Amino acid sequence: MKSTNDELQEVEIRIKTEKSRRMYERYQAIRLHLMGNTPKQIAAILKRTDKTVSTYLRSYREHGLDGLSMKFSTGKPPRLTREQQAQLKQAIIHFLPHEAGFPAKFNWTLELISAYTLREFGEEYSILGVSKMMKRLGLSYTKPTYTLAAADEKKQKEFVETTFPEVKKIRERRN
Repeated sequence: MKSTNDELQEVEIRIKTEKSRRMYERYQAIRLHLMGNTPKQIAAILKRTDKTVSTYLRSYREHGLDGLSMKFSTGKPPRLTREQQAQLKQAIIHFLPHEAGFPAKFNWTLELISAYTLREFGEEYSILGVSKMMKRLGLSYTKPTYTLAAADEKKQKEFVETTFPEVKKIRERRN
């Protein structure tokens, strides 16, 4: 059986060579524990919950330092159900924002999608959260980079009202 000093020395060696921020934090938790800190104190120092720190300590007791490595993290469960996600995807693919009740908008933006999810499903998403959800749903977006200030207004109107909706319908049929 290893002494506390041996265990402390072993964890400090791992801390010095660890590249993963998550593993570094877990090793720190064990180091603080071996130095006599309570789980509550460790949680406060690492800015984690008591439950998280207790999980680290339990893994360490049961499997040693190697037991701290994370095999797979599912992350937080999605706030929208699969059905809601499918409904959102279909709305983005098949409707223009103005057809979904947003005034004079012809392109879905992350902000509009966030507003749509709040309005339709009662779930508020940050712009980054919407971006990640779009990626999970297999959708992509581009940010507009410029506006043609000197463009012909008549041609712009024709594009917005006729050409763009036709192009979008052709694309939808392919999906």
